[in-house]
Amino acid sequence: MPELREERQDVGTCVELFAGGGGLAMAVHAAGFRPLLVNEYAPRACESLRNNPPDPKEPEKRWPLIPGDVREIINFTDHVKDEVDVLAGGPPCQPFSLGGAHKGMEDERNMFPEMFRAIRELKPKAVICENVRGLLRPSFRPYFEYILNEMRLPFVKREKDATWEEHNDVLEKLIANDSVELSQRYVVKEMEVNAADYGVPQIRNRVIIVAFRADLGIDWAKFMPKPTHSEESMIHSMREGGPYWARHKVDAAARKRVIDNLPELDLENEKVKEKLKLDPWRTLRDAIAGIDENEGKPLPPVSEEEVKNKVIVGGIPDHIGWPGARMYAGHTPNLLDRPAKTVKAGVHGVPGGESVMKLDDVDFANFGGGTGYRYMTVRETARVMTFPDRWILDGPRGEKMRQLGNAVPVKLGMAFSKAVAEALKSVPEKRK
Repeated sequence: MPELREERQDVGTCVELFAGGGGLAMAVHAAGFRPLLVNEYAPRACESLRNNPPDPKEPEKRWPLIPGDVREIINFTDHVKDEVDVLAGGPPCQPFSLGGAHKGMEDERNMFPEMFRAIRELKPKAVICENVRGLLRPSFRPYFEYILNEMRLPFVKREKDATWEEHNDVLEKLIANDSVELSQRYVVKEMEVNAADYGVPQIRNRVIIVAFRADLGIDWAKFMPKPTHSEESMIHSMREGGPYWARHKVDAAARKRVIDNLPELDLENEKVKEKLKLDPWRTLRDAIAGIDENEGKPLPPVSEEEVKNKVIVGGIPDHIGWPGARMYAGHTPNLLDRPAKTVKAGVHGVPGGESVMKLDDVDFANFGGGTGYRYMTVRETARVMTFPDRWILDGPRGEKMRQLGNAVPVKLGMAFSKAVAEALKSVPEKRK
């Protein structure tokens, strides 16, 4: 993406927890924050971070990685001596994901308490936290409100034997009384977002939580990133003769199939008019053709033979054919001329067919029992997550897909990281 190619200027420091394959870490670094500490538990994801420098122009510089369980970091200040401007991370989402066991706060993988501990010990000026929309489900909503309250008052420690409900009562009373000094609390805002609205070629609904230390006096509403892309604009660009088809050389039959299935737009509707002022949603076809940092670098098509024999295509890392794709009721493929479905942490068998794509060639044999579709390559999936092609993930195919499914799309992370950077730059020196 253009932002990753721009000359980077330091605007502050950051600590990244639950870094995974590096999506949010890459975004926060590109926004100008120098990493002081990066933590990740999964060994393969740690190797990915070791193998990819934050800035390709300075390959000798590496992420300050502390691998392993975050709970084994006894005190963050033993490793971080500088002032921390931003604490970023996406605590493991499986406890709250629709695809998980739905244990939520009772799940041992719930790492929000470690996020709160890091806030207490590091006292960052800002926090950026990403998680699944499942947190907003009615069954988890009370705990989500507790998450927000604990982030508002992170220095009010929970008693050892207290339940989270009991601690939440304490927090709510202190918030209502407005009795905690500004330097000891945070102003917190949660936002439900769809990554497609920010230029990511993927439907990915998430919750972003942004918090600023209250004594900084930041009005987040002035800096909060607004959607830049819309479905309505995408539909309009795909009408017969629209600019979408000028970018993509698609045969007439395939193009007609797409156009015939486009919904009608009420061009007199004021909301639709506003949406049409935004850029079009990016599609899977856009991602494969190359967008942002990969612009002008189309991925070569994968042949039947390359699928059958698992061949690397065009010498491009991770652009490897894979046989065995399936399509059936409830397991439908991604469409080229829509944003991809949500990338999930699995290589095969993930519900809904998220790793399968339908092709223009209806006779294409994928050696899985059907025609007209195939598995996406890891590189195509990485592009859907807006990872630059230079970023090479470690491990076999399944592990790479898992890292991508657990990641924050780089472009979505950039939108919020740059906004946080601008908000922090607005603070007068006497308040910092």
